[in-house]
Amino acid sequence: MPDSVDGAVELLTQRLIPHIEEGRAAGQQAYMKTQQPFLGVRVPQVRAVAKEFALEFGLDSAGARLQAATELWENATHREHWYAAAELCAHRSCRGLPEFLPLYERMILEGAWWDIVDGCSRRYGETLLAHPGIVGPMLRDWATDEFMWKRRMAMIAQLHLGKKTDTGLLDYALACNLADPEFFIRKALGWSLRQYAKTDPDWVRTWVDAHQGRMSGLSLREAMKHLGG
Repeated sequence: MPDSVDGAVELLTQRLIPHIEEGRAAGQQAYMKTQQPFLGVRVPQVRAVAKEFALEFGLDSAGARLQAATELWENATHREHWYAAAELCAHRSCRGLPEFLPLYERMILEGAWWDIVDGCSRRYGETLLAHPGIVGPMLRDWATDEFMWKRRMAMIAQLHLGKKTDTGLLDYALACNLADPEFFIRKALGWSLRQYAKTDPDWVRTWVDAHQGRMSGLSLREAMKHLGG
C-alpha cells in the first residue's frame, strides 16, 4: 500500500487514466448532477481497475482493504475514486464485518446521492445478516432519521436478501416513510416492495392492500410492477 494518502489516490488515478473516454466526464457529471468531477471512466472499468489495484498492492486482508478504501474516500479528487473505494469493500473478505460500518456511514453522509447510497445497500444487507443485533436496531433508528439518505438505506438495505429478509424490519422502515413526499424515498419504498415481491408476492400484496390509501402513486406503481397491479 502507498505510504501516503495522496499517493494512493495518485497511483489509482494513474491506472484509471488509460481508460478515460474523451468527452465522457462532462456527460457523467451532468447526468449525476454532482459538483464532484469525473475522470470519464466507465463504472465497470473502475471496478476492474480497483480489483487489479488491490492485487498489485497486496490488499489481502479486510483490514488492509478498509484502510485503503478509507484513504481513497477521504482524499478523492474524482468520483471514480469513491467508486473504487466501494469496490474494495465489496470483496468477500470484507462482507458482513461491522468494522466497516463507520466507513459505510460516511459514504451515506458524505456521498449523499443515489449512486453512492444505493451502492452500499448490499454491504448493509450482508452486515445485517452477520450481525442483526447491531445493524437491525441501527436501521430501525435510521427509518425515522432526519437525513433522507439514511431513511432510504433503511428501506433498501434488504433488497438482495430474498428469503432471509427481516420482514418486521422492512415493514417498519416502509411504514415510517409512507407520508414522505421526497422522490427518492417514494421510489425506494416501491422499489423495495417490488424486489421482495420476487420472493414473497403474497406478503407484498397484503402489505399494499393494508397501506395503499397512504402510498404515493409512484410507490404503488413500483410495488405492483410485476404483480399485475
